[in-house]
Amino acid sequence: MQDVIPAATTETSTETNPASTARVATHPIHPMLVSFPIACFVGTLLTDLAYWKTAEMMWADFSAWLLFFGLVMGGLAAIAGLVDFLSNRSIRALPPAWFHMIGNVVVLVLALFNSFVHSRDAWTSVVPSGLILSALTVIVLLFTGWMGGSMVFRHHVGVMN
Repeated sequence: MQDVIPAATTETSTETNPASTARVATHPIHPMLVSFPIACFVGTLLTDLAYWKTAEMMWADFSAWLLFFGLVMGGLAAIAGLVDFLSNRSIRALPPAWFHMIGNVVVLVLALFNSFVHSRDAWTSVVPSGLILSALTVIVLLFTGWMGGSMVFRHHVGVMN
């Protein structure tokens, strides 16, 4: 008896996935970098919460350093993402790409303001302004992460054929 292969699996697609132009060899740079600012900004929220509960100065210092490193790495990830976004029309045609880009700009602006707030005296740098800005940053990050995941897993941006 002969095996039957469904027609859908034998068809070849002539469309190519939107490619990442900012890459090292075949590895896109933006996905390599984004985990650093995400970890730093989530860490900032956690250290702000720890400072709020303990009033231990060490936590406010950790928050300030996490914000700094997150902004540096976020800036690098934004540059790589912007190169991909601007150099490929098929990426710009995707609605999630616009939400992802604009949302990440909002994240960096919130983190920058949060960094300015955290440069004040410890208690006033965290409670309540810094804590609110940290929470807003993480909430927007959840949305932009969802949009980024949608671009990769639904629209196959940067995925090799």
